[in-house]
Amino acid sequence: MRRRHFLFATGSALSASRILGANDRVHVGLIGCGGRGRYVAGFMRQVPNVHFSAVCDVWREKRLAAKQWAGPDTAEFSDFRKLLEHKPLDAVLVATPDHWHAIPTIFACQAGKDVYVEKPLAHNVREGRAMVEAARRYKRIVQVGTQHRSAPHYAEVAQIVQSGGIGEVRFVRVWNYSNMLPNGIGHADDEAVPDGVDWDMYLGPAPMVPYNRLRIGPTYRWFWDYAGGTITDFGVHRFDTVNQVMNAKAPLTVSATGGRYVLKDDGQMPDLLQVTWEFPGWVLSYEACNFNSHGTGGRTPGMKYYHAKGADDRPHGEAYYGTKGTLMCDRLGYEIYPGSEGVQRVYKNSTDATALHARNFIECVRSRKRPNADVELGHWGTNIAHLGNIAYKTRRKLVWDSVKEDFEGAAEASALLSRKARKPWDIIG
Repeated sequence: MRRRHFLFATGSALSASRILGANDRVHVGLIGCGGRGRYVAGFMRQVPNVHFSAVCDVWREKRLAAKQWAGPDTAEFSDFRKLLEHKPLDAVLVATPDHWHAIPTIFACQAGKDVYVEKPLAHNVREGRAMVEAARRYKRIVQVGTQHRSAPHYAEVAQIVQSGGIGEVRFVRVWNYSNMLPNGIGHADDEAVPDGVDWDMYLGPAPMVPYNRLRIGPTYRWFWDYAGGTITDFGVHRFDTVNQVMNAKAPLTVSATGGRYVLKDDGQMPDLLQVTWEFPGWVLSYEACNFNSHGTGGRTPGMKYYHAKGADDRPHGEAYYGTKGTLMCDRLGYEIYPGSEGVQRVYKNSTDATALHARNFIECVRSRKRPNADVELGHWGTNIAHLGNIAYKTRRKLVWDSVKEDFEGAAEASALLSRKARKPWDIIG
């Protein structure tokens, strides 16, 4: 399949971006005013001389709440294109559902704005590549919200593994476990669009369907039209970390199995998914389970574990299995378990790095340096998740050509690298 590129003509001229000094005020626009957007925006606003000059959301209630948070001089919009025309803006924070990551990012780059875009980078592989091309073409800073890249303890993990501290690592395991029993995301009938919600704009490039409250808000992640389930929501963070730690970029092959076995709700994603990728010289295994939160054991007294609720569960993490020892980590720390003489038992607590990640973005807006989680790194990490979902849907082992960004001899799988978007948003091939 020959890759179709994004059509970079949108009918509006590229606006000139300001050259910012170290002490100049950075004006940021928030696109997507839900919980995550406001959370990251809060950290950005802690950086001196950062002001949120505009907010945008298709949901009036969220938009007005964000405006109240940002201040009385903040403009508010329901259409991100109008926000991008707001004169003071230097950058935008895109914290929309996944299906609305690509187009606002690309339009922002064209408008001369830098972008912090939440993970996963894009709804599909072709969208992600178009985002990389837009960032490079318009020389914009694009930071992906994979905050592990700004975590000091993950930099230590990468140094330990790459220096041979636990020997040769030939197997890496990643897991995301949660217990959504008994009701999952529940059930909801289609209904009239509530006052204050622009449903057509919310759907955007996704197919037109009747309004359903489960398709908007946090539960959007369980519908293929807008997201990719646990593997794109939680897994992308870890895949980006695996790339960092293993100094990797893309797999050679992928296969997957799973299904929706337990949850009896309206969600579409598998509640159990197992994916295996072959990289040059090593193998990555991933597990997503939504009806049990144990994940794995091996708790160390005094350690904190991400989202752990019980006495023994370890619901999220990565494990690097070396010939001399095993290193387990999550966003709150890491542990080394010796497997041979010369390897020391080590454990270290840390904290979530979202605040550091937000600060890094603002610093790069000023300095023009590449951010810690540059858009291309985010594309590589997100692709690992997309390939897993495609292997699950096609039920076959797939060979991946990372240069062409296409599968070898698998037309059915290649067709899932993009989708036909709804007009007028059908601008990415």
